[in-house]
Amino acid sequence: MTTRTALITGASAGFGRAVALALSDRGWDLILTARTLEPLVRVRDATGAIAVAGDVADPAHRRSLATVVGDTARLDLVLNNASALGPSPMPPLADYPAAELASVLNTNVVAPLAILQLALPKLRASEGIAVNISSDAAVHAYEGWGGYGASKAALDHLTAIFAAEHPDLRVYSFDPGDMRTAMHQAAFPGEDISDRPEPETIAPALLHLLDTRPPSGRYIASDLAVPR
Repeated sequence: MTTRTALITGASAGFGRAVALALSDRGWDLILTARTLEPLVRVRDATGAIAVAGDVADPAHRRSLATVVGDTARLDLVLNNASALGPSPMPPLADYPAAELASVLNTNVVAPLAILQLALPKLRASEGIAVNISSDAAVHAYEGWGGYGASKAALDHLTAIFAAEHPDLRVYSFDPGDMRTAMHQAAFPGEDISDRPEPETIAPALLHLLDTRPPSGRYIASDLAVPR
């Protein structure tokens, strides 16, 4: 059986880490990237992955990723999981610094498209899957979530257009819902978020999406029936 390969951004912690470990358990080869070296190395050591530390918003880092992807035999999945929340505490839009918004959009919209562009030849060769991580903040108006929500709404629309332009691929927006992650904690500074599910409990919904390959579109983890 041919070994499948995935490129996962934001792979050092949270949902990216959970998916990396789950795919490794299934025998996938992995290319992982994240900004912080030490936790990324721990995931690399646990999975045998190729790890490239850096910020996906940095064009120089994306060029490094393009070289790694170009050298791999095949690429079956791109998971654009890396995201920026923006300022914490989260300000209302009336007070949102323009430079901070530009940074959030660069990480959450520009970088995922750039990653898909560099991966596209290999993805098309394998009739692969692209997944951009979305949020319910993309479709609901939550006070204080204007910068992040606007970026995820833009990413959803970008994902839908990319899917229309590449009908040979499966292209998904995947909304995992609330999770117990560092980014979610930053959105609620000082609050107890222990009632949120661990990312490892959400990863099976994404694996189910990969296994069943439904039509390209936007999918919510809680709506996906995961066989037990």
